[in-house]
Amino acid sequence: MRWDALFDDMEAQLAARQQLDFEAEIAERALVDSAGVELADRLRGSLGLRIRVHVSSGTAFEGELSHAGSEALVLDEPQHQVLIPYAAAAQYVGLSRVAVTEPSAVRRRLGLGNALRGLARNRARVTIFVARGRAEATLHGVIETVGRDFLDLAVPRDSQGRGPANARQVVSIPFGALAGIRSAGAAGG
Repeated sequence: MRWDALFDDMEAQLAARQQLDFEAEIAERALVDSAGVELADRLRGSLGLRIRVHVSSGTAFEGELSHAGSEALVLDEPQHQVLIPYAAAAQYVGLSRVAVTEPSAVRRRLGLGNALRGLARNRARVTIFVARGRAEATLHGVIETVGRDFLDLAVPRDSQGRGPANARQVVSIPFGALAGIRSAGAAGG
């Protein structure tokens, strides 16, 4: 009888050790899997959630995450939409732990410049938050031109000015200085 107890004890210890090894392997695989997750994938997994994005200048934008592209996201605020380049973000609050990869190769290639060119084509009035470190400026106008790594913003003389003839000046802004671009119209429109 003592032999049976000894073998049962050894079998239980072996099973416990196998269970620990199995759990350690699962934990290791989870770490390896999470090392391959990109921020854009986490953002896509958070679509529809209300999140807050703090940019490096200290400003925080809050709203429902409606789009997560390859280089920027869009938050729907009550009256506006805000385009925020990933490079401007210092931290995100409220993201899901779910990661969703972008299945479309075309969408993976569309970047910040593509979104800004759409705003320029539509002659959309925007508010641009320009930041360098903790300093921030706010500019209102219409995007005239979008280059490879910059945009030209026409700042109108008055609130009615929309075309280049009414522009007081054109301000060139490097993409790296963009903290956010807020639409002048209501979200979703």
